[in-house]
Amino acid sequence: MPETPAENRSAPENISGEIEKAIIENKKLTFPVKESNKSRLSGKIRYWWSWFVAGSLLMLIATPVMIVLFIINRRIWLYPFTAWGARTWLRACGATVKVHGGERLDPDRNYVFVSNHRSYLDTATLFFFAGRKMGLVAKRELLKVPVFGQGMNFVNIIAIDRSNAERAMRSMEKARRVMAGGCSFGVFVEGTRAMPGELLPFKKGAFHLALQTNSPIIPVAIKNTDWMMGKRTGVAFAGEIEMVLLPAIETAGLDADSIPDLIRATRSAIAHELADQ
Repeated sequence: MPETPAENRSAPENISGEIEKAIIENKKLTFPVKESNKSRLSGKIRYWWSWFVAGSLLMLIATPVMIVLFIINRRIWLYPFTAWGARTWLRACGATVKVHGGERLDPDRNYVFVSNHRSYLDTATLFFFAGRKMGLVAKRELLKVPVFGQGMNFVNIIAIDRSNAERAMRSMEKARRVMAGGCSFGVFVEGTRAMPGELLPFKKGAFHLALQTNSPIIPVAIKNTDWMMGKRTGVAFAGEIEMVLLPAIETAGLDADSIPDLIRATRSAIAHELADQ
């Protein structure tokens, strides 16, 4: 079995000072990275197996289901199929999920979940294990993925084109409509996957969305996915994903001038949680 994070990292004594400086300046922060004791060959085999499973799910199950739901005009019924597919894919990756802090959520409120992002595993984890029906903000490039790109519109996954301000504004307006319809919303606030151990600067879009919908922000720290299936590693190792839902940050009565403070508060909560592993 891989070592626990506490067994494999020796944080420098000044790590708290480094965290605080990076939080204030909204700059990249790097933490020590755990490593699996499994061979890279086994990791590569599992990696390619996981993508074979993903392709099979998309072609053999998602495609016919989407066609039927499109014909009967019941696109939203795709949610339970995607939930099953996400759990199946995570199992193929060797991943289990443990969630902390779910008891903090009020069942009568919608939230903007603001999460770090180091792996493809994060998307399925946030979308299906936060305990809330939600939409997600995704990169525009995902629209080009066959079947998956078409299915994004079925389940309120909204692609953001950050190179075009007008299109980005339209996407955020759609996100507001999704929340008005009773859904929460999840945003990977760094805007892209970080390299293993990194926490990148936060973008402002999630905080604008929270203010415009008067929704509390839930900072989310997702742990272990960087060593399990990190960016540019080309491997997938079995392990337990830890997702920590941190205390809500209220936005009622605030305006756009408060965004820097909201970023600092959210980033502080996530960074300190990531450091504590």
